[in-house]
Amino acid sequence: MPQQPTRLFDLFRLTLPLCGLLGLFGLLMPDSLIAAAAAIIRTAYASLDWFFMAAVSSFLIFLIWIAFSRYGDVKLGEDDDQPEFSTSSWIAMLFATGMGVGLLFWGSAEPLMHFDEPLMGSARTPAAASRAMVLTAFHWGLHAWAIYGVVALAIAYFGFRRHEPYLPGSPVRHVFLGRWVAPVAWGSDLLAVVVVAFGVAGSLSMGVSQLQTGLHEVFGTSSQSLGISVGILVALIVVYLGSAITPIDVGIRWLSNINMVLALLLLSVVLFSGETSFILRVFVTSIGEYLQALPELAFQTYPHKVGGEWLQKWTLTYFSSWIAWAPFVGVFIARISRGRTIRQFVGGVLVVPTLISILWIAVFGGTALHEELYGRGGISEVISQDVTLSLFTLLQRLPFSRVVAIIAISLDFLFLVTSADSATFVLGMFTSDGQLDPPRNRRLAWGLSVGVLAVALMLSQNLDAVRSITVLSAVPFTAVIMMQMAALGRTISLEKQL
Repeated sequence: MPQQPTRLFDLFRLTLPLCGLLGLFGLLMPDSLIAAAAAIIRTAYASLDWFFMAAVSSFLIFLIWIAFSRYGDVKLGEDDDQPEFSTSSWIAMLFATGMGVGLLFWGSAEPLMHFDEPLMGSARTPAAASRAMVLTAFHWGLHAWAIYGVVALAIAYFGFRRHEPYLPGSPVRHVFLGRWVAPVAWGSDLLAVVVVAFGVAGSLSMGVSQLQTGLHEVFGTSSQSLGISVGILVALIVVYLGSAITPIDVGIRWLSNINMVLALLLLSVVLFSGETSFILRVFVTSIGEYLQALPELAFQTYPHKVGGEWLQKWTLTYFSSWIAWAPFVGVFIARISRGRTIRQFVGGVLVVPTLISILWIAVFGGTALHEELYGRGGISEVISQDVTLSLFTLLQRLPFSRVVAIIAISLDFLFLVTSADSATFVLGMFTSDGQLDPPRNRRLAWGLSVGVLAVALMLSQNLDAVRSITVLSAVPFTAVIMMQMAALGRTISLEKQL
């Protein structure tokens, strides 16, 4: 029998004011919050770097194993269930929700940053360029999607096959025994709500910066005007709230499909108007070099200090961010994955988005690196001053740059809308006892709350507090994911024995 979540407190009535109080604390005393969170994060990174690296790599190994094992043909749902969404819509939704806006922001910037300040060797050389592509692929590739994949698979299996509520704590409630289970599971659900609310609000606030930069570059509007910033954010809120009142197979699905069309259009323009042969060689080479370097990078903690600070600045920060976002992205991916086998799920969630990510990085990062190595350069200098200018500085080097930049602005806007819409849906699920289709009023309540929080964060011009809360949550939630993975492995093995 499925276990209903223990109501220590009603999550909806508790988390709305809690998020407000935390937001107010962060706005009024950001330095105190940042200092406290930073101290904990530094200690965790310094003493638990091995744990994070081993944990995230174990997620990847687990997904590969379960896909190729005899459990791979187990369906996420009843044996006769069919997928709710087409494969193309499914891929579009999980990619747009998971990393779309991040890749648009960092696709050209991160390779150049590794190129200018390499982990090892000389800077600004062809060897540094190749290594930069590998490291960027490592941060956005299999490990990132493995974090999302384990959470999504566990919740989808226990939700669709065991009829448990669609909550992060459900696998823990279903499998483990003891007095500790109820508070730990409930705490997992509570933590997920707070992290998702703050993470999405912070993402909206930061996304406004890139949109405002794009509008400045294309139309000459002010890049510093607070009125324009507020106007962009209000437009985002209005659009995603309008989508939030529609069913998931209408609003989010159509937004995601439009995102993928625009993304493919932008990708194609940059690919075929630039150094096409060079970019395609970079793409193929990056796959090979990434797979070759993966075993070493997956378990490298630099115990002899060389690279230790780099690991904390880059890899651990990325992994912590993906772990913090896993409650949101993982539950949403679970929600849209009914009717697929575990093998299909792993292929779609792990392999396809990784290939798309590497292609995106090769096109945008490869074009930027070609400009630095063989063209007129200058993009790196711009990034060192303002990373939000990276994409639009690159697009200025292309034919029809104004039209291409408008496409990029539209894509950026829609990616943010899709993420916010998906987040309000997930927050509605979390605070409605894990209902598959949460009530519209709760989705709207969370949509408004996240919007108000985003406006407050933007007006305060201090997003470090949000980043601190988000990254800090990765410490306990890593343990939650490991329990989810253990619960899934144990339960599915017992099912096959019956």
